Amino acid sequence: MSTALQLFNTASQHLRYWSWLKRSLLLAAVLGFMASSFLFMTPPGTDIRLWLAHSVIITQHREWAWIFVGAAQRDELVRKMHLEVEENAQEKQDMGLITHKQHERERSIDELIKVEDISGKLWKGKKMYVFDPTSIRVMTPSKPGEGERITSMVKRTGAVAGVNGGGFGDPEGLGNGFAALGAIISGGEIIFTDQDGSIKQHIVGFTKDGTLVIGKYDMFELRDMGISEAASFYPRVIANGKPLPITDPSRAPRTAVGQKADGTVIFIIIDGRQAHSVGATLKEVQTLFLQEGAVNAGFLDGGASSEMVVGGELITKPSSRYGERRLPSAFLVYDRPEEVRALRVWDGIDKIDAGGAHDHPEFLQEQAEKKTKQKNNPTTPGKRETTAPDGPAVPSTGSSATKPAVTNKSSAETNKKESTAPKTVPTDASEEKSSTDAATQAPSGSKTVPAKPDGDDTTQNNDMKANTKPNAPLPGAPSTSSANIQDGGSPTSGGSTVQMRDTSTPAAPKQAAPLTPGTPAAPTVPAAPGSVGN
Repeated sequence: MSTALQLFNTASQHLRYWSWLKRSLLLAAVLGFMASSFLFMTPPGTDIRLWLAHSVIITQHREWAWIFVGAAQRDELVRKMHLEVEENAQEKQDMGLITHKQHERERSIDELIKVEDISGKLWKGKKMYVFDPTSIRVMTPSKPGEGERITSMVKRTGAVAGVNGGGFGDPEGLGNGFAALGAIISGGEIIFTDQDGSIKQHIVGFTKDGTLVIGKYDMFELRDMGISEAASFYPRVIANGKPLPITDPSRAPRTAVGQKADGTVIFIIIDGRQAHSVGATLKEVQTLFLQEGAVNAGFLDGGASSEMVVGGELITKPSSRYGERRLPSAFLVYDRPEEVRALRVWDGIDKIDAGGAHDHPEFLQEQAEKKTKQKNNPTTPGKRETTAPDGPAVPSTGSSATKPAVTNKSSAETNKKESTAPKTVPTDASEEKSSTDAATQAPSGSKTVPAKPDGDDTTQNNDMKANTKPNAPLPGAPSTSSANIQDGGSPTSGGSTVQMRDTSTPAAPKQAAPLTPGTPAAPTVPAAPGSVGN
């Protein structure tokens, strides 16, 4: 024991004479060793690593999840998430579980919707009841080439309220919101689709009489069910009154929708990735719907896209650093829905540009402001000294103004002896020029390279990969490419977290056809999202 104490005392004496840098490095090494031992050698540490891996997988940076669990286990987690999403989508919906009633057309806002604050241990959000499900319509952007913010959609079309809808391609988390993924149906018409009509895809929508439908269906099945409004997303968490299994523990911003047996629709928006609200898990949102008595429930695009607008005002706090995002679709509530019609902005377009850092207005403005700031506040060149032979050091001021000549002392004395006329020996010209040039180089002349945008949000923009089946083009339409999905949740996360992001060129939309019985529509459906969360 005395030997141990002696060693400890000796080490303590040595540490006293170490610099703060050495002591900091030692402390960091000790803490790193302890943290690694905890994470990799204890059961609680393993649980934390798995949670971190799930959280990364639901973003558009899922490949980095190997840092926590290794590449093989990461791939296995993704496979299980996909499998769970697909299995939860299989059960056919019992349309007889919802009872519909007649609703008055002349009604106040309070008779149409009701909004409440909700919160949990690590999250805050909003819950909106829509008492008449037939008042809900899917709305599309106002012009081709870019999505539209929900506040703009609500004001433009006279809606009472709205939430974000389906997923979209989102390069770098800075997409323009026009590259929709999957299918968009409004007023019984297929407005957009990127899959062949016979391919099943994840759908969240409403029939003409207001029944919420969630699951995996092809376009012919949707036609036969009488679907009027729909967008593509997942996962499904309640089917025919039964909670479905959920294993994803990640937290993220969420958007979800459910319906009670009396027809009342419930939209839930959870803020996330912020100090006031970390985000909710899929299980927590499922529990909220079960407490409300929801018969069916599932998620819409989440992550940085999650938001709710009421009366033209944004009442939630999106996690996007630029605020509201431009979106390809939204579920809006109208007092007179029969008077509203979604625009067919994808018609006639053969190739869709998903956008990105190169054309994102807020990002470009941010970079321009940084560049202007650098020009207006250039870095002051460091002072350098120019020394004449055998003479004193002369500080260079960095100015191009004429500088006093430096007299060589020994040379001056010699000249004085040889001549009575005083002579001034100027500093060597080349040396003066070098000093001046170096000091006066204009930093403003250099080019500023835009910073690489954050990964995301966005949504963790998630971005999930679309399913491995290639998109099958509709007859007479160009073929499509497989897409990625992104931001906000997890491969199994839906609602609040998924944002289907796509770094490849989005598929061209197919010509839409009315979903009327007896007229088989051959629309395309988006491949099943592979992961959720931007």
